[in-house]
This record gives sequence, structure tokens and C-alpha cells, in this order.
Amino acid sequence: MGILISVFLPLALAFIMFSLGLSLTVDDFKRVLVRPFAFLIGAINQMLLLPLVAFVLAVSFSLPPELAVGLMILSFCPGGVTSNIMAKLAKGDVALSVSLTAVISLASIITVPILVAWAVQRFMGADAPPVTITGLAVSMFLITTLPVVIGLTVRHFASEFANRTMPVLTKMATVLFVVIVVAALASNWSVFIDNLPVLGPALISLNILLLAIGFVVPRLLGLSSAEVKTIMVETGVQNSTVGITLGAIVGAQAAGFSAYALPAAVYGITMYVVSLPIIMALRNR
Repeated sequence: MGILISVFLPLALAFIMFSLGLSLTVDDFKRVLVRPFAFLIGAINQMLLLPLVAFVLAVSFSLPPELAVGLMILSFCPGGVTSNIMAKLAKGDVALSVSLTAVISLASIITVPILVAWAVQRFMGADAPPVTITGLAVSMFLITTLPVVIGLTVRHFASEFANRTMPVLTKMATVLFVVIVVAALASNWSVFIDNLPVLGPALISLNILLLAIGFVVPRLLGLSSAEVKTIMVETGVQNSTVGITLGAIVGAQAAGFSAYALPAAVYGITMYVVSLPIIMALRNR
């Protein structure tokens, strides 16, 4: 299990982020300047409202400290390839979805370490493990930002190669995601079972509230139907693999996946169960 966490998990996340970068172009970043209002609303939903809702739920459901930290870590994570796929499935604005994923994924190297360090101190208190912002930032850069930049560079200079390999890489990334989720659950099975009555409702409530906020806010602000559906997806669908990996890094002293990784692992399942029926219902609206 130690090799799985210290070697396979970071490499798997780096591969998943590389596949994300391979799907991006420079225009995805330029588009933010062309359509700043829709992007701003999506970014505020994901980077401010999402952690706020997670904090309220962590306190309201009285989650154990490690699970509360794990829930907060999940809320700090950017979206991923999954959110882009779901935006397409919802007949949303896929270009906006990709732009949000691209920019927020790169910005996470700055935002996530600071917020994770705060969450650990807030919920763990004297029992908080040693967490350094610089150490987390370096880890985030090596396993998330750098692979995205490499994928983006490959796409820019070898677009035909990127187009040929993307379908295969996407399938491989999906398999790796499933393996990581199963391993995290298996390593914390007793903790998962003991806390399921409170953790399950908390995560499902989180997903429902995020989808509702992601739908209502842009709708009230007059965005188009496609933009509304996209921001809804981007608000409610998180990159659970990043959450699991960060949980493993924070709980590095544990023999297996620490409980910090558990909320992200469970959310990696529940977000499909909750989100897909809503997305399909809104698909043709």
C-alpha cells in the first residue's frame, strides 16, 4: 500500500492531468478575455461558494475532524476532464467549461495549498499534522500544473498526435480514476462504514446544493441556457483524484490512504449518481 500511495498515486494523477492538458489549447485561456462575465461567475461559484457550502455542511453535520478536512480539500479542488464531458452531455457551453477547467486548474497551485493548510488547522487543532504551504505548492506543481503544461505544449506543437492519442489516454485516465477510488475506499473501509450515516448525507447534500447554486446564480444574472448548464456542472463536479491525492499527502504518516482522502473518494461515486439524472433532465431544455 505504501508504494501505491507514494509512487502510483502521484504518477496516476500526473497522467490524468497530462491527458487534461492534451485536450487544451492556448485559445481556451484567451477565451476568458473574450467572455469575462460568464467565466467570472463560474470561477466565483467554484472557488468561493463551493468551499463556503462545504464548510457549512462540515460544521452542520458535525463530521469527525479528518473527514471535515477531507471534505474541505475536495471543495478546494478544480474541475477536470469529467466536468468537460458532463457539460457536453448536458448540451452546455463546452468551450466555457474547458476554459474554467484550464484556468482554475493552473490557479490551484496557489489557492489550494493555502486553503488546505487553513482547513487542517481549523478542524484538527492541536492534532493537526505538519503541513507546509510551500511543500504542498511544490507537490501541486509537480503532479498537476506541470503535467497540464506539458500536455498543452504537446497539443500545441503536435496537434495530430494529440488528437490520435486522446481517446486512448482518456480511457486510461478513467481506469486509473476507478483504481484510485477503490483503493482509497478499501484502505478506509471501516472508517467509511462507521461514518456512512453522516458522510453519505453530507456529500449528497453538498452535490445537490452545488448543482442548485450553479444553476440559480448564473440564471438570475441573465446568462444563456448553455452557460447556465455549464456553470452548474463546473460547480457540482470536482476532480476527486486531486482530492484523494491531497488527502494522501496531508496524511502521509498513515499506513494506507488516510481518512482525509475518504470524502473525495466517496464523492467520486456520488457525484455521478446525483448529477447525471439532473444533467439528463436539463439536457434538452
